[in-house]
Amino acid sequence: MALVLQLRSVSGLRGKGDRIAKAAFRGLSFYTRVLENCEDEAKFDETFRWPVATNIDGNEILEIQVFNYSKVFTNRLIGTFRMVLQKVVAEGQLEVTDTLIDDNNSAIQTSISIEIRYQALDGTVGTWNDKEFLETPSVHLEGDGRYSLETDSLLSGHRHGSDVSPGKSNQQSTERSFRRAGKGVFSAMKLGKTRPSKDEHRKQDDPAVLETEDLDRKAMRYGAGLEPDTISLASVTAVTTNVSNKRSKPDIRMEPSAGRPMDYQVSITVIEARQLVGLNMDPVVCVEVGEEKKYTSMKESTNCPYYNEYFVFDFHVPPDVMFDKIIKLSVIHSKNLLRSGTLVGSFKMDVGTVYTQPEHQFYHKWAILSDPEDLTAGLKGYLKCDIAVVGKGDNIKTPHKANETEEDDIEGNLLLPDGVPPERQWARFYIKIYRAEGLPRMNTSIMANVKKALIGENKDLVDPYVQVAFAGQKGKTSIQKSSYEPLWNEQIIFTEMFPPLCKRIKIQIRDSDKVNDVAIGTHFIDLRKISNEGDKGFLPTFGPAWVNMYGSTRNYTLMDEHQELNEGLGEGVSFRARLLLGLAVEILDTTNPEINSSTEVQVEQATAVADNCSGKMEEFFLFGAFLEATMIDRKIGDKPINFEVTIGNYGNQVDGSSKPLLRRKKEGGDGDEEESELLQNSSDDEVGEDGELVSVSSSPPMKPLVTDRNYFYLPYLEKKPCIYIRSWWQDQRRRLYNANIMDKIADKLEEGLNDVQEMIKTEKPHPERRLRGVLEELSSGCLRFLTLADKDQHHSSRTRLDRERLKSCMRELENMAQQATTLRSQVKRNTMKDKLKLVQNFLQKLRFLADEPQHTIPDVFIWMMSNNKRIAYARIPSKDILYSIVDEEMGKDCAKVKTVFLKLPGKRGFGPAGWTVQAKMEIYLWLGLNKQRKDFLSGLPCGFEEKKTPRGQNLPSFPPISLLYTKKQVFQLRAHMYQARSLFAADSSGLSDPFARVFFISQSQCTEVLNETLCPTWDQLLVFDNVELYGEAHEMRDDPPIIVIEIYDQDTVGKADFMGRTFAKPVVKMSDEEYCPPRFPPQLEYYQIYRGNATAGDLLAAFELLQIGPGGKSDLPPIDGPTDMDRGPILPVPLGIRPVLSRYRVEILFWGLRDLKRVNLAQVDRPRVDIECAGKGVQSALIQNYKKNPNFSTLVKWFEVDLPENELLHPPLNIRVVDCRAFGRYTLVGSHTVSSLRKFIYRPPDKKAQQWNMAGEIVVNMEPEVPIKKMDTMVKLEANSDAVVKVDVTEEEKEKKKKKKKGGGGAGGGGGEEVEEEEPDESMLDWWSKYFASIETMKEQLRQQEAAAAEAEEKEEMEIGEGSKAQVKNKDKDKDKDKDKDKSKAPKDDKKKKQQPVPELPEKKNKQKIDELKVFNKELESEFDNFEDWLHTFNLLRGKIGDNDDNATEEERIVGRFKGSMCVYKVPLPDDISKEAGYDPTFGMFQGIPSNDPINVLVRVYIVRATDLHPADINGKADPYIAIKLGKTDIKDKENYISKQLNPVFGKSFDIEATFPMESMLTVAVYDWDLVGTDDLIGETKIDLENRFYSKHRATCGVSQTYSIHGYNTWRDPMKPSQILSKLCKEGKVDGPHFGPGGRVKVANRVFTGPTEIEDENGQKKPTDEHLALAVLRHWEDIPRAGCRLVPEHVETRPLLNPDKPGIEQGRLEMWVDMFPMDMPAPGPAIDISPRKPKKYELRVIVWNTDEVILEDDDYFTGEKSSDIFVRGWLKGQQEDKQDTDVHYHSLTGEGNFNWRYIFPFDYLMAEEKIVISKKESMFSWDETEYKIPARLTLQVWDADHFSADDFLGAIELDLNRFPRGAKTSKQCSLEMVTNEAELPMISIFKQKRVKGWWPFVARDENDELEVTVRMGEREGLPPGHCTLCGHPASPSWLCSFWDVLPGLSTALSSLQGKVEAELHLLTAEEAEKSPAGLARNEPDPLEKPNRPDTSFIWFLNPLKSIKYLICTRYKWLIIKIVLALLLLIMVALFLYSMPGYMVKKLLGA
Repeated sequence: MALVLQLRSVSGLRGKGDRIAKAAFRGLSFYTRVLENCEDEAKFDETFRWPVATNIDGNEILEIQVFNYSKVFTNRLIGTFRMVLQKVVAEGQLEVTDTLIDDNNSAIQTSISIEIRYQALDGTVGTWNDKEFLETPSVHLEGDGRYSLETDSLLSGHRHGSDVSPGKSNQQSTERSFRRAGKGVFSAMKLGKTRPSKDEHRKQDDPAVLETEDLDRKAMRYGAGLEPDTISLASVTAVTTNVSNKRSKPDIRMEPSAGRPMDYQVSITVIEARQLVGLNMDPVVCVEVGEEKKYTSMKESTNCPYYNEYFVFDFHVPPDVMFDKIIKLSVIHSKNLLRSGTLVGSFKMDVGTVYTQPEHQFYHKWAILSDPEDLTAGLKGYLKCDIAVVGKGDNIKTPHKANETEEDDIEGNLLLPDGVPPERQWARFYIKIYRAEGLPRMNTSIMANVKKALIGENKDLVDPYVQVAFAGQKGKTSIQKSSYEPLWNEQIIFTEMFPPLCKRIKIQIRDSDKVNDVAIGTHFIDLRKISNEGDKGFLPTFGPAWVNMYGSTRNYTLMDEHQELNEGLGEGVSFRARLLLGLAVEILDTTNPEINSSTEVQVEQATAVADNCSGKMEEFFLFGAFLEATMIDRKIGDKPINFEVTIGNYGNQVDGSSKPLLRRKKEGGDGDEEESELLQNSSDDEVGEDGELVSVSSSPPMKPLVTDRNYFYLPYLEKKPCIYIRSWWQDQRRRLYNANIMDKIADKLEEGLNDVQEMIKTEKPHPERRLRGVLEELSSGCLRFLTLADKDQHHSSRTRLDRERLKSCMRELENMAQQATTLRSQVKRNTMKDKLKLVQNFLQKLRFLADEPQHTIPDVFIWMMSNNKRIAYARIPSKDILYSIVDEEMGKDCAKVKTVFLKLPGKRGFGPAGWTVQAKMEIYLWLGLNKQRKDFLSGLPCGFEEKKTPRGQNLPSFPPISLLYTKKQVFQLRAHMYQARSLFAADSSGLSDPFARVFFISQSQCTEVLNETLCPTWDQLLVFDNVELYGEAHEMRDDPPIIVIEIYDQDTVGKADFMGRTFAKPVVKMSDEEYCPPRFPPQLEYYQIYRGNATAGDLLAAFELLQIGPGGKSDLPPIDGPTDMDRGPILPVPLGIRPVLSRYRVEILFWGLRDLKRVNLAQVDRPRVDIECAGKGVQSALIQNYKKNPNFSTLVKWFEVDLPENELLHPPLNIRVVDCRAFGRYTLVGSHTVSSLRKFIYRPPDKKAQQWNMAGEIVVNMEPEVPIKKMDTMVKLEANSDAVVKVDVTEEEKEKKKKKKKGGGGAGGGGGEEVEEEEPDESMLDWWSKYFASIETMKEQLRQQEAAAAEAEEKEEMEIGEGSKAQVKNKDKDKDKDKDKDKSKAPKDDKKKKQQPVPELPEKKNKQKIDELKVFNKELESEFDNFEDWLHTFNLLRGKIGDNDDNATEEERIVGRFKGSMCVYKVPLPDDISKEAGYDPTFGMFQGIPSNDPINVLVRVYIVRATDLHPADINGKADPYIAIKLGKTDIKDKENYISKQLNPVFGKSFDIEATFPMESMLTVAVYDWDLVGTDDLIGETKIDLENRFYSKHRATCGVSQTYSIHGYNTWRDPMKPSQILSKLCKEGKVDGPHFGPGGRVKVANRVFTGPTEIEDENGQKKPTDEHLALAVLRHWEDIPRAGCRLVPEHVETRPLLNPDKPGIEQGRLEMWVDMFPMDMPAPGPAIDISPRKPKKYELRVIVWNTDEVILEDDDYFTGEKSSDIFVRGWLKGQQEDKQDTDVHYHSLTGEGNFNWRYIFPFDYLMAEEKIVISKKESMFSWDETEYKIPARLTLQVWDADHFSADDFLGAIELDLNRFPRGAKTSKQCSLEMVTNEAELPMISIFKQKRVKGWWPFVARDENDELEVTVRMGEREGLPPGHCTLCGHPASPSWLCSFWDVLPGLSTALSSLQGKVEAELHLLTAEEAEKSPAGLARNEPDPLEKPNRPDTSFIWFLNPLKSIKYLICTRYKWLIIKIVLALLLLIMVALFLYSMPGYMVKKLLGA
């Protein structure tokens, strides 16, 4: 959908002048080029195109305005033409000629002639016919600036039935790009990182230079006074729009960055585990990264072990390999030497996931453990850990370690990346492997030939199988013997949690071999690209689709040097194979009993897929033409060279492939022979027998000619060889088309952003307008995508992923379009930076979306062959050259001339070897369906004839084998090489001898060599004569070839070293153009120089290409620069081009030299500094004896020099230090280049501003008391942001203050000290109280900052959301303004809220105010700008820069430091500067600097503690001690090492006397103590004390928060605050201090108030001014002119570094340094910061009774349930000292009576809430190790057994600091007390001292959750089989609804196993001594014996008693009944026995 306007001409103009027209539609305007000196008619002949996303309404208006153009003033409007588009919409095409109207709407006689087309959505369009094309010589498609359409949609490809041969087409769509006004120096080709080239934008063809201001003024006029905040510049100004349609951008980065190994360190701290499932376990944690394993120690019998152990893994591998490594944490139960233990649960995540986290780390997060063997089991516990991954140069900010007081919220801190749900389910990943094709030969053909000869078998030489690796597991398919086209149809099934925390699946085709299997090719599937986690997202799905694999070249060798490429490392250099695969994911329903619960990888058969499932086979046609091959490396210059192009295996001469079998079947087998033969490049049969064309894939060999001694070129001249290849692929172009559209939007966006950054960098006006334009383009581009991508939806072969991706891309882009529109309205001057970041995110998202995971056509490879050996290659993605009828879908390099640099394959391309260009090629490529091929030549430069093979002569669409150019233009190239800066140091002296070599086409020239400099000013003009270019003249003007500039270092011996390369595009002048402004003479611009991927300086130059017309060279502008007699024949850069200079004075402050290293083994003794800038310079005084005094005697010197007016063009300033040796010899010690003088330029101050500043008094309100905590936090926060803080406290707060009693000052973020209920006295507090309180404050601050940031972000998002809604409704500007006002208010209100204290909190009511210091979690230097406020430090470098990352880092090249400064200013300074009072002319601008004579200083170093040290011993620990070095003083505190500790608390101070300047570098190192051998350095930090000492920030001794003269907060400085204040006022020439009555002090015009009394030790009050003075010092930055922030009392955190592991932190050290000059009064003694000693306590636990204990044993005789109960208890960490009660035998009810006392003595650190234990780790340990662990008491209930092991029944663990209060009675005691901790009131034994109550015993059941609930159900009298928790009948498919309520599933598995009544009593050691108590029931203070029922005795010992019990108690009645029954029985028996006798007797009557 588009509206196309062709503006033909404007006639009837008056007078003569420059004309310009502007066309506007829907708010987007385009300007034409400027037509110069036209009289009555202006023929514009330009075409504009407005892509529209919604149908045009008939009432919309098109407006065209015509102006008289003026370079200086605003353009004058001639007239306007407006047109309603009704008729256009109806007819689709319209030609109009009409008159213009003026401002008053009256017609004028000027008329305009236009043609309009409207192409509606349904594709109804007025077709262009040839006639029109031929009539419009210049189709000016500036409109495409709006989209990333780098080619216009009016290419001749749209000519219907054109009969003009494409090569001769007159169609010349020469689009023009506007040149940005005064386009600043940096705008040149910055092809940085992924920067698109900028050179194209220098086609400064049309003088349509619209100054941005000019545009603003226009916009103001036409926009009816729009506010400037709504103006946006789209690519109208075409700041850098590449509109060339014949050339695409070259890429400057030469080195593949992937594949090069780097240093990585993975550090993992395992802190603790909780809720482990299992009974009485001894857990060990195994930490596994990749192949390496490490184990923690074993903790005995606990379900929540505490480890706090730190592990470090070091790797040196490529990033890809690193990020695919799996981190696995597993908890193992009872592992020992003999048995491996059983796995409780494990957790897996890949390293990449950690690395993508903010700060590359997870900190204090809980990993969820699950059992991979049992999918149905659910959660197995939690493991708390820190994981960090550091690459070289990453620094990790560790959140500050302090006591973890907040209760751990497990659910809220899970170890999962954002967006992953906490309940992850198990899922099956099915990876279906169908078949592969195009495999290379993998064994030598010798064996095959032998076999063939002997047994006649002819087999394929490869035995492939596929191996899939995912989440640490591997699976593989079967092996298909001898097959190049194997068929598997198998699926590999992985079972893994979903969503998985492993990002990539690695799929590898391997060749099975008897000796070793090798990879054939590797492909990675990134799960993020094939799934979408949003609410409308989809599970991972893929294919069935082909993936292409690339790797090493296909010719088989036994030792393949590029084998790594096949493993997926680095960029593949050749096609290897393609594999048809699919992927599906199924979430498992784990409740299903049939499920296979193993996670082993399984391999099964999969159903085959139809042949056409991956798309219909189509014939594709690839055409290429080689227009130039230059810069061929000289090593291969002597043999003939040819180029081979391949796509897949087509065109490959080693094992090329024929057409697919599919075709052969269709054709019925004709032409068989031709198809089966390998397609060799035989020139005679380019056409097959049946007239089919056969591919020609390589150019004919040709011998190169010499360009210069480094490079050769191929003399193609006018005959350009071509190649063409037919290939067959599945037609899935839609995928590539969509990717292309997104890529183009992204390119456009990136280009726009580069512009904006460029404008900011060069300080161009109104970058925000350009950003608005960028956003406009982005949103319209996104909307355009929605209309285009929706086509051919119902393609049969679209996979599910295609459909889902399309949906999600459309959603994302629609969303992005809305956000962009909203953002656009929010872009203001001041919000620029933040918005820029947001837009950068858009860019990343677009790039991510554009990457298509399902491949289609393989990439195209171009190989340079010499002697049939493959030398160098280039790889071109097929999507970039794919043709489409729709512009946006066309590849960005399709039908364009692309400059390609060939590079060496694989590892050879690393490092310097790979940086030399192997060859530079200009190549034209076109790839499309064979049936679309008629216009494959359309983009070639015109003016050629086609040379075809004899067969194809008469066939019009037959491709040529070469092009013969008939048109040739002759040019002269002038390269103005002015200077370069910040070049690479290539010599050992640390300098280089640079010269530049300029290449253009086949010519090259060099500048002269300048010796010993990194900033050469060549000032040289290089002229290339007779440059011949082929093609039409007008194309040359817009599309000149690029110029390559290489910088080399000249060496006396051997060849020159390569130092870097850059590209440029010349400004072209045709012979019929004038050499006049604005295009000529061209301006100097900066070009970024690259060396590999790294930047290596800038080149300042200009290039012009001048056509030599018929008149010969005489027509060219003369070269008449001043010829330099001394420089011989060298031409300087001519006047119009070289910069305008003016006179500057450079003053240098020479202070001194430091740390000079030896030069050539000799010490430096008499150094001197030489300063040079732009050829002038000055030398310092000579230092006579460097050892004795390294400072200079003369401080300030100056020189005058001519520098460019434009500050951005200022040359660098060089500092060089030489050593003056005997006999007048000089040796260079080292040098430094100040590349930008900007920060040293002095600009005289504006007088008016000064006046205003000094007027009136400003009262700074101070608190009568010190501001309370929360307040204070805020002040600190503000102070960081350098804002002026007025501390006002609201009235109500003061009231509150007064009401509170004096002690209860601070209510906020309390100290680490848990304060007792009663008020503590001062003496309790020490320095550590202050430190912990400060850390709390710092954490609070960080939290607030995070919250504020999150809030701001939310607000932003809401605004964006609201904005996009609001936009639809109305475009009301005031609304926006209000919104902005609110926005600016919000943060302030927020801060107020935060400042108000919260005195309502009851428990913190009495918390005492603790004075605080400032804890910086970084070095003090970074907070105070390195203390370079007037004294700067310049590192002197020497030696070569190392090439690859591993050797010579900058640190190693530093040979010393020069201290000094400089000041640059234009020469006649205003007089008032030198007239100031006390101005000393010898010091120039450096007034008031101290003397640099040696000075003696007392340095006091305080070391607080170290955190996260790198382990140095095998056991994963270290024994650290401190070593301090300053000058000759070397202190090693070796005897006080701290055993086996990675977070040691040192708490020490050291006093050292030093003399500055000789001893000013303080080194504090932490060493690891070793019993045997030398101690190892863990890490060290260096502090430059001199800069601190002399800094205005006064870093000698930090200013504390309050002034007190006794107690823990005594004032440390020998100078009191008032003395410091007077000194500062005097030095800064500030009026004051004036102390007034009523607690006021005035300094300059600021008035401060504060308290005026102080208490001494005895509580006596004395008047004092110190508080007032201190108040001023704490706000010294508010004082005008002299003010700056003073260093507060502080602790700084410095990273420890180890020279052996550069760039990776080895731990951090908390410390601070005080310095006191010795000529001042001596300071007091050092503060005592020795670590707090733990306090000794004794915990007495009395176990009174138990109840309802589970009955375990069955009675032998009666089957009755009973238990033999005893209770065991211990304090965590002291398992060996566990204590047991006696046994209560045979409890039948679960009741047990004990009256038993345990006694646990322990050492406890109140501040950290930890118990301190010292014990030997093992019998072999040398010394005891100190552990700090949380105070937790464990009580367990057991069932005693005589013969078997005792049975564990249940346990309770109480954290002594916070545990639930015990229940009053057994009845009230329930499971809730453990599971529902959050809601119950918690108590601390340290406050309560004595607690008694009932607590539940719980056990987590391992086997079957249901057993618990069912068993309990029976006991509680519910029907059996019902759950006690909810009364629900238990069945496997149902899970108790109660479990959803419980936090964490695992607690639901807890069952109540019994209850214990216990009493806890805590005493200090002294109290315990006073009132002793006995263990068990012993004296003293014995407990009475328990009253146990008679059954509780042991049966074996009293058998009679037990019988008596059995009979008497239970079976009395039973026995009686039995006896009676027996009697009865006997009677009956006797009766029966005697009956017959009696009967007989009776009968016989005997």
